[in-house]
Amino acid sequence: MPDITTTYLGLKLNCPLVPSASPMSRSVDKIKRMEDAGAGAVVLYSLFEEQIDAESHALDQFLTAGADSYPEALSYFPDAAAYRLSPEGYLEHIRKCKAAVDIPIIASLNGVSVGGAAVVSRQQREWIKYARLMQDAGADALELNLYYVPADPNLRGDDIENMYADLLIDVRHTVTIPIAMKLSPYFSSLPHMARRLAECGANGLVLFNRFYQPDIDLDTLDVVPHLNLSTPEEHQALRVPLRWIALLYGRVPLDLALTTGVHTAEDALKGILAGATVVMTASALLLNGISWLAETKARMLRWMEAHEYDSITQMCGSVSQKSVPYPAAFERASYIKTVGTGH
Repeated sequence: MPDITTTYLGLKLNCPLVPSASPMSRSVDKIKRMEDAGAGAVVLYSLFEEQIDAESHALDQFLTAGADSYPEALSYFPDAAAYRLSPEGYLEHIRKCKAAVDIPIIASLNGVSVGGAAVVSRQQREWIKYARLMQDAGADALELNLYYVPADPNLRGDDIENMYADLLIDVRHTVTIPIAMKLSPYFSSLPHMARRLAECGANGLVLFNRFYQPDIDLDTLDVVPHLNLSTPEEHQALRVPLRWIALLYGRVPLDLALTTGVHTAEDALKGILAGATVVMTASALLLNGISWLAETKARMLRWMEAHEYDSITQMCGSVSQKSVPYPAAFERASYIKTVGTGH
Protein backbone atom coordinates (compact mmCIF):
# COMPACT_ATOMS: atom_id res chain seq x y z
CA MET A 1 0.00 0.00 0.00
CA PRO A 2 1.51 3.40 -0.97
CA ASP A 3 2.37 5.81 1.81
CA ILE A 4 -0.10 8.68 1.43
CA THR A 5 1.21 10.77 4.33
CA THR A 6 2.63 14.23 3.63
CA THR A 7 4.11 17.21 5.44
CA TYR A 8 2.54 20.65 5.21
CA LEU A 9 3.78 23.71 7.15
CA GLY A 10 5.93 21.36 9.21
CA LEU A 11 2.86 19.34 10.23
CA LYS A 12 2.67 15.60 9.55
CA LEU A 13 -0.59 14.81 7.76
CA ASN A 14 -1.98 11.33 7.16
CA CYS A 15 -3.41 12.41 3.79
CA PRO A 16 -2.82 15.32 1.38
CA LEU A 17 -6.58 16.03 1.07
CA VAL A 18 -7.45 19.10 3.14
CA PRO A 19 -10.91 20.71 3.30
CA SER A 20 -10.43 24.44 2.76
CA ALA A 21 -12.34 27.19 4.56
CA SER A 22 -16.07 26.74 4.10
CA PRO A 23 -19.29 26.71 6.13
CA MET A 24 -18.80 22.96 6.71
CA SER A 25 -16.06 23.71 9.23
CA ARG A 26 -18.50 25.56 11.48
CA SER A 27 -19.67 22.18 12.79
CA VAL A 28 -17.44 20.18 15.11
CA ASP A 29 -19.40 17.06 14.16
CA LYS A 30 -18.69 17.61 10.46
CA ILE A 31 -15.01 18.14 11.18
CA LYS A 32 -14.96 14.81 13.06
CA ARG A 33 -16.65 13.15 10.09
CA MET A 34 -14.08 14.71 7.73
CA GLU A 35 -11.31 13.29 9.90
CA ASP A 36 -12.94 9.84 9.78
CA ALA A 37 -13.26 10.13 5.99
CA GLY A 38 -9.52 10.74 5.62
CA ALA A 39 -8.93 14.49 5.74
CA GLY A 40 -5.31 15.28 6.59
CA ALA A 41 -6.20 18.59 8.24
CA VAL A 42 -9.04 21.11 8.18
CA VAL A 43 -8.90 24.84 7.48
CA LEU A 44 -11.57 26.56 9.55
CA TYR A 45 -13.90 29.16 8.08
CA SER A 46 -12.36 32.62 8.19
CA LEU A 47 -12.58 35.20 10.88
CA PHE A 48 -12.98 38.35 8.81
CA GLU A 49 -11.28 41.62 9.65
CA GLU A 50 -14.66 43.32 9.43
CA GLN A 51 -15.93 41.16 12.28
CA ILE A 52 -13.04 42.17 14.49
CA ASP A 53 -13.39 45.84 13.66
CA ALA A 54 -17.17 46.05 13.96
CA GLU A 55 -17.07 49.75 14.86
CA SER A 56 -15.73 50.73 11.44
CA HIS A 57 -17.54 48.08 9.43
CA ALA A 58 -21.16 47.55 10.37
CA LEU A 59 -21.72 43.82 10.91
CA ASP A 60 -25.13 43.89 9.27
CA GLN A 61 -23.65 45.30 6.07
CA PHE A 62 -20.86 42.74 6.16
CA LEU A 63 -23.31 39.86 6.51
CA THR A 64 -25.32 40.96 3.48
CA ALA A 65 -23.40 43.10 0.98
CA GLY A 66 -20.15 41.12 1.20
CA ALA A 67 -21.54 37.70 1.88
CA ASP A 68 -21.01 36.35 -1.64
CA SER A 69 -17.40 37.43 -2.08
CA TYR A 70 -15.73 34.18 -1.05
CA PRO A 71 -16.25 30.45 -1.56
CA GLU A 72 -16.84 30.24 2.18
CA ALA A 73 -19.65 32.77 1.72
CA LEU A 74 -21.93 33.45 4.61
CA SER A 75 -25.00 33.34 2.39
CA TYR A 76 -24.87 29.56 2.48
CA PHE A 77 -26.75 30.05 5.72
CA PRO A 78 -30.41 31.03 5.34
CA ASP A 79 -30.75 33.11 8.48
CA ALA A 80 -27.99 35.33 9.85
CA ALA A 81 -29.64 35.38 13.28
CA ALA A 82 -29.21 31.61 13.52
CA TYR A 83 -25.42 31.76 13.56
CA ARG A 84 -24.19 34.79 15.44
CA LEU A 85 -20.53 35.16 14.57
CA SER A 86 -18.09 36.69 16.99
CA PRO A 87 -14.33 36.68 17.40
CA GLU A 88 -14.74 35.11 20.85
CA GLY A 89 -16.96 32.41 19.40
CA TYR A 90 -14.32 31.63 16.80
CA LEU A 91 -11.69 31.08 19.47
CA GLU A 92 -14.01 28.78 21.40
CA HIS A 93 -14.67 26.85 18.18
CA ILE A 94 -10.93 26.25 17.81
CA ARG A 95 -10.79 24.85 21.34
CA LYS A 96 -13.73 22.52 20.71
CA CYS A 97 -12.23 21.28 17.45
CA LYS A 98 -8.87 20.58 19.04
CA ALA A 99 -10.57 18.61 21.80
CA ALA A 100 -12.61 16.58 19.32
CA VAL A 101 -10.10 15.56 16.62
CA ASP A 102 -6.47 14.54 16.23
CA ILE A 103 -5.79 16.09 12.81
CA PRO A 104 -4.29 19.59 12.60
CA ILE A 105 -6.69 22.52 12.81
CA ILE A 106 -5.68 25.51 10.68
CA ALA A 107 -7.27 28.81 11.67
CA SER A 108 -7.97 31.47 9.04
CA LEU A 109 -7.78 35.25 9.20
CA ASN A 110 -9.28 37.10 6.24
CA GLY A 111 -8.75 40.74 5.32
CA VAL A 112 -6.48 43.65 4.48
CA SER A 113 -6.86 46.95 6.30
CA VAL A 114 -7.57 50.01 4.18
CA GLY A 115 -8.08 53.69 4.85
CA GLY A 116 -5.99 56.42 6.41
CA ALA A 117 -2.81 55.63 8.33
CA ALA A 118 -4.43 55.95 11.75
CA VAL A 119 -7.32 53.70 10.74
CA VAL A 120 -4.99 51.07 9.28
CA SER A 121 -2.85 51.09 12.40
CA ARG A 122 -5.78 50.54 14.73
CA GLN A 123 -7.40 47.87 12.59
CA GLN A 124 -4.14 46.03 12.13
CA ARG A 125 -3.50 45.95 15.86
CA GLU A 126 -6.86 44.31 16.47
CA TRP A 127 -6.49 41.94 13.54
CA ILE A 128 -3.00 40.82 14.54
CA LYS A 129 -4.07 40.36 18.15
CA TYR A 130 -6.45 37.63 17.07
CA ALA A 131 -3.66 35.75 15.32
CA ARG A 132 -2.03 35.28 18.73
CA LEU A 133 -5.36 34.44 20.36
CA MET A 134 -5.95 31.75 17.72
CA GLN A 135 -2.56 30.27 18.52
CA ASP A 136 -3.33 30.36 22.23
CA ALA A 137 -6.67 28.64 21.56
CA GLY A 138 -4.78 25.71 20.07
CA ALA A 139 -4.62 26.33 16.31
CA ASP A 140 -1.81 24.27 14.75
CA ALA A 141 -1.23 26.78 11.95
CA LEU A 142 -2.65 30.01 10.57
CA GLU A 143 -3.84 30.78 7.06
CA LEU A 144 -3.73 34.48 6.18
CA ASN A 145 -6.29 35.09 3.47
CA LEU A 146 -5.43 38.54 2.15
CA TYR A 147 -7.13 40.37 -0.68
CA TYR A 148 -7.34 44.02 -1.62
CA VAL A 149 -8.78 45.55 -4.78
CA PRO A 150 -6.46 48.44 -5.79
CA ALA A 151 -9.08 50.78 -7.25
CA ASP A 152 -7.00 53.92 -6.63
CA PRO A 153 -5.03 54.77 -9.83
CA ASN A 154 -2.41 56.50 -7.68
CA LEU A 155 -1.64 53.26 -5.83
CA ARG A 156 1.35 51.44 -7.30
CA GLY A 157 1.87 47.70 -7.53
CA ASP A 158 4.70 47.75 -5.02
CA ASP A 159 2.43 49.57 -2.55
CA ILE A 160 0.12 46.55 -2.60
CA GLU A 161 3.02 44.14 -2.23
CA ASN A 162 4.36 46.15 0.70
CA MET A 163 0.95 45.98 2.35
CA TYR A 164 0.95 42.18 2.16
CA ALA A 165 4.56 41.90 3.33
CA ASP A 166 4.13 44.31 6.24
CA LEU A 167 1.04 42.52 7.51
CA LEU A 168 2.83 39.19 7.32
CA ILE A 169 5.84 40.54 9.21
CA ASP A 170 3.62 41.88 11.98
CA VAL A 171 1.78 38.57 12.32
CA ARG A 172 5.02 36.59 12.20
CA HIS A 173 6.34 38.63 15.13
CA THR A 174 3.16 37.78 17.05
CA VAL A 175 2.87 34.00 16.58
CA THR A 176 5.20 31.03 16.50
CA ILE A 177 2.90 28.61 14.67
CA PRO A 178 3.34 28.13 10.90
CA ILE A 179 1.75 30.66 8.54
CA ALA A 180 0.38 30.03 5.06
CA MET A 181 -0.48 32.95 2.79
CA LYS A 182 -3.56 32.48 0.62
CA LEU A 183 -3.12 34.65 -2.44
CA SER A 184 -4.73 35.66 -5.69
CA PRO A 185 -2.74 35.25 -8.93
CA TYR A 186 -2.81 39.00 -9.60
CA PHE A 187 0.80 39.96 -8.98
CA SER A 188 3.09 41.29 -11.68
CA SER A 189 5.83 38.84 -10.61
CA LEU A 190 4.39 36.06 -8.51
CA PRO A 191 7.72 34.19 -8.07
CA HIS A 192 9.36 37.34 -6.69
CA MET A 193 6.39 37.96 -4.39
CA ALA A 194 6.53 34.35 -3.22
CA ARG A 195 10.21 34.64 -2.35
CA ARG A 196 9.59 37.91 -0.55
CA LEU A 197 6.84 36.36 1.54
CA ALA A 198 9.18 33.51 2.45
CA GLU A 199 11.74 36.06 3.61
CA CYS A 200 9.04 37.79 5.68
CA GLY A 201 8.21 34.60 7.55
CA ALA A 202 5.66 32.63 5.52
CA ASN A 203 5.92 28.84 5.63
CA GLY A 204 3.60 28.11 2.73
CA LEU A 205 1.42 29.47 -0.05
CA VAL A 206 -2.18 28.54 -0.85
CA LEU A 207 -2.80 29.04 -4.57
CA PHE A 208 -5.23 30.53 -5.41
CA ASN A 209 -8.11 32.31 -3.77
CA ARG A 210 -11.30 32.13 -5.82
CA PHE A 211 -13.15 35.44 -6.11
CA TYR A 212 -16.47 36.14 -7.66
CA GLN A 213 -17.27 39.09 -9.88
CA PRO A 214 -20.51 41.07 -9.61
CA ASP A 215 -23.12 41.18 -12.33
CA ILE A 216 -25.67 43.86 -13.27
CA ASP A 217 -29.43 43.25 -13.10
CA LEU A 218 -30.81 44.99 -16.20
CA ASP A 219 -34.30 45.23 -14.67
CA THR A 220 -33.36 46.82 -11.37
CA LEU A 221 -29.98 48.28 -12.45
CA ASP A 222 -28.54 46.88 -9.23
CA VAL A 223 -25.12 45.34 -8.87
CA VAL A 224 -25.82 41.70 -8.03
CA PRO A 225 -23.26 39.44 -6.32
CA HIS A 226 -23.07 35.87 -7.57
CA LEU A 227 -21.76 32.82 -5.80
CA ASN A 228 -20.84 30.02 -8.19
CA LEU A 229 -18.99 26.99 -6.93
CA SER A 230 -16.30 25.61 -9.18
CA THR A 231 -17.39 22.57 -11.18
CA PRO A 232 -15.61 19.49 -12.57
CA GLU A 233 -16.13 20.88 -16.06
CA GLU A 234 -14.33 24.13 -15.22
CA HIS A 235 -10.87 22.88 -16.17
CA GLN A 236 -9.36 26.35 -16.44
CA ALA A 237 -9.92 26.91 -12.71
CA LEU A 238 -7.46 24.12 -11.93
CA ARG A 239 -4.91 24.97 -14.60
CA VAL A 240 -3.95 28.39 -13.25
CA PRO A 241 -2.77 27.20 -9.80
CA LEU A 242 -1.40 24.00 -11.35
CA ARG A 243 0.84 26.01 -13.67
CA TRP A 244 2.17 28.27 -10.93
CA ILE A 245 2.81 25.43 -8.51
CA ALA A 246 4.83 23.66 -11.20
CA LEU A 247 6.81 26.87 -11.76
CA LEU A 248 7.37 27.65 -8.06
CA TYR A 249 8.19 24.15 -6.81
CA GLY A 250 11.81 23.91 -5.74
CA ARG A 251 12.46 27.58 -6.46
CA VAL A 252 11.03 29.07 -3.26
CA PRO A 253 11.45 27.65 0.26
CA LEU A 254 7.70 27.29 0.82
CA ASP A 255 5.18 24.48 1.01
CA LEU A 256 2.61 24.81 -1.76
CA ALA A 257 -1.09 24.04 -1.43
CA LEU A 258 -3.33 23.80 -4.47
CA THR A 259 -6.87 25.05 -4.12
CA THR A 260 -9.57 26.00 -6.67
CA GLY A 261 -10.87 23.47 -9.16
CA VAL A 262 -10.08 20.26 -7.26
CA HIS A 263 -13.00 17.90 -7.87
CA THR A 264 -11.54 14.48 -8.62
CA ALA A 265 -8.71 12.18 -7.62
CA GLU A 266 -7.11 13.05 -10.95
CA ASP A 267 -7.17 16.75 -10.03
CA ALA A 268 -5.54 16.02 -6.69
CA LEU A 269 -2.88 13.81 -8.26
CA LYS A 270 -2.01 16.48 -10.83
CA GLY A 271 -1.52 19.00 -8.04
CA ILE A 272 0.87 16.73 -6.16
CA LEU A 273 2.81 15.83 -9.30
CA ALA A 274 3.19 19.55 -10.02
CA GLY A 275 4.62 20.17 -6.55
CA ALA A 276 1.78 20.67 -4.05
CA THR A 277 2.21 18.95 -0.71
CA VAL A 278 -1.53 19.22 -0.08
CA VAL A 279 -4.60 19.82 -2.22
CA MET A 280 -7.58 21.72 -0.84
CA THR A 281 -11.22 21.91 -1.83
CA ALA A 282 -14.47 23.38 -0.60
CA SER A 283 -16.68 23.11 -3.68
CA ALA A 284 -16.27 19.33 -4.09
CA LEU A 285 -17.30 18.76 -0.47
CA LEU A 286 -20.24 21.14 -0.68
CA LEU A 287 -21.43 19.51 -3.90
CA ASN A 288 -20.75 15.86 -3.06
CA GLY A 289 -20.67 15.59 0.72
CA ILE A 290 -18.01 14.43 3.14
CA SER A 291 -17.88 10.94 1.61
CA TRP A 292 -16.01 12.56 -1.31
CA LEU A 293 -12.86 12.49 0.84
CA ALA A 294 -12.81 8.71 1.36
CA GLU A 295 -13.74 8.00 -2.26
CA THR A 296 -11.06 10.35 -3.61
CA LYS A 297 -8.40 8.98 -1.28
CA ALA A 298 -9.17 5.43 -2.42
CA ARG A 299 -8.91 6.41 -6.08
CA MET A 300 -5.60 8.16 -5.46
CA LEU A 301 -4.19 5.04 -3.80
CA ARG A 302 -5.29 2.84 -6.71
CA TRP A 303 -3.65 5.19 -9.20
CA MET A 304 -0.41 5.28 -7.19
CA GLU A 305 -0.31 1.49 -7.06
CA ALA A 306 -0.98 1.20 -10.79
CA HIS A 307 1.81 3.67 -11.59
CA GLU A 308 4.24 2.20 -9.03
CA TYR A 309 4.53 5.23 -6.79
CA ASP A 310 5.52 4.26 -3.26
CA SER A 311 4.65 7.54 -1.57
CA ILE A 312 3.37 11.08 -1.86
CA THR A 313 6.92 12.25 -1.19
CA GLN A 314 8.15 10.37 -4.26
CA MET A 315 5.39 11.89 -6.40
CA CYS A 316 5.59 15.48 -5.21
CA GLY A 317 7.05 17.78 -7.85
CA SER A 318 8.02 14.95 -10.21
CA VAL A 319 6.52 16.80 -13.18
CA SER A 320 7.35 20.33 -12.02
CA GLN A 321 9.58 22.65 -13.99
CA LYS A 322 12.35 22.62 -11.38
CA SER A 323 14.75 20.98 -13.82
CA VAL A 324 14.09 23.54 -16.57
CA PRO A 325 16.87 26.18 -16.49
CA TYR A 326 14.73 28.93 -18.03
CA PRO A 327 11.07 28.27 -17.23
CA ALA A 328 9.88 31.53 -18.83
CA ALA A 329 11.45 30.48 -22.14
CA PHE A 330 9.96 27.02 -21.75
CA GLU A 331 6.50 28.52 -21.17
CA ARG A 332 6.90 30.78 -24.20
CA ALA A 333 7.91 27.86 -26.39
CA SER A 334 4.91 25.84 -25.18
CA TYR A 335 2.63 28.77 -25.93
CA ILE A 336 3.95 29.12 -29.48
CA LYS A 337 3.60 25.39 -30.08
CA THR A 338 0.02 25.35 -28.74
CA VAL A 339 -1.13 28.38 -30.71
CA GLY A 340 0.67 27.18 -33.82
CA THR A 341 -1.16 23.87 -33.95
CA GLY A 342 -4.15 25.63 -35.49
CA HIS A 343 -2.19 26.87 -38.52
